[in-house]
Amino acid sequence: MQQVVRVGVGVVICRANKVLLGKRTGSHGADTWALPGGHIEYGEDPMDTIRREVAEETGLEVENIKKLNFTNDIFTQEQKHYITLFYTAESHAGEPQLLEPQKCKEWRWFTPAQLPSPLFLPLENLLKEQNGVFV
Repeated sequence: MQQVVRVGVGVVICRANKVLLGKRTGSHGADTWALPGGHIEYGEDPMDTIRREVAEETGLEVENIKKLNFTNDIFTQEQKHYITLFYTAESHAGEPQLLEPQKCKEWRWFTPAQLPSPLFLPLENLLKEQNGVFV
């Protein structure tokens, strides 16, 4: 089996001093809390990936998307390696819907000071890179 490095995106969606996290299910990182996001498709701009993934997963529209940071994420048990590009964005209307229940159990808003645990590895790594803050 050829091992490859995949590229994904994660988006810190901010609203009223809270961020949106989903409890993962299914593939790697099951039962951890993660940001909306996913894989970049061939030829796709990361900004388009963010809009597509957020809409597919939550039904929300995002705006004011800005680059934040990136992480190098190695899932040793699952033998997966990702580079995750992180962005911030705003969403002013609507509540997140559970549109991919096979990938996410629930969506909830959290204050950065009261994040749930356990966190998805890329999110943990982002917080280490950012000294514990999102922006």
